[in-house]
Amino acid sequence: MTLPARLIEGYRGFRHTRFRRERDHYARLAEAGQRPSTLMIACVDSRVAPEVVFDTDPGEMLVVRNVANLVPPYQPDANYHGTSAAIEFAVRQLQVRHIAVTGHASCGGINAFRQNHLNGLHAAHGDFVARWMELIAPATRLARTCEGVDPLQDQTAMELASIRQSLINLRTFPWLAEREHAGDLALHGLWFDVADGSLCVLDEASGTFNPLDDAPQA
Repeated sequence: MTLPARLIEGYRGFRHTRFRRERDHYARLAEAGQRPSTLMIACVDSRVAPEVVFDTDPGEMLVVRNVANLVPPYQPDANYHGTSAAIEFAVRQLQVRHIAVTGHASCGGINAFRQNHLNGLHAAHGDFVARWMELIAPATRLARTCEGVDPLQDQTAMELASIRQSLINLRTFPWLAEREHAGDLALHGLWFDVADGSLCVLDEASGTFNPLDDAPQA
């Protein structure tokens, strides 16, 4: 089976437009390596591409995508930890200055978690996804505290609480917490609305997600 025609067409367009315009930039990246300032932990959802939403250049942002943009707690054991390995690489090797957990509206993974629990289906179904989504479970308490609603009945509340929980889990990584405490690293919680393109930023002091001003800068 051949590569989809749309991808072939897209690659050819890239080679003859953007790559041609930015050839020197790509050459510098190849020679000097990457020095991204930000690690973005985002969802695999095809509607939410961080490089598109934030209009970044190659080499500017390291992106980790998984189902529902979740961060597991620090657990160095013999299992495979793809997201944790990427976090370690970003923090300890690349020494990023920012980590942003970016959730989004209408997240299918979070909705599946909600529906399973509403229907009393707490056992893992499938090989990987349901087990992975159980990382959200502690966030239900956060939603009841911060949003004051039942997160199993409110999709957005569950999405926001899940972002908060991932920030909590990030701070269980000792070398990450050390860098944050020293002022060398900042953590951010973001929520993107697919329908209208708006972005909300978590103010951890107040506990609220506030819309980011999208007015063009002079």
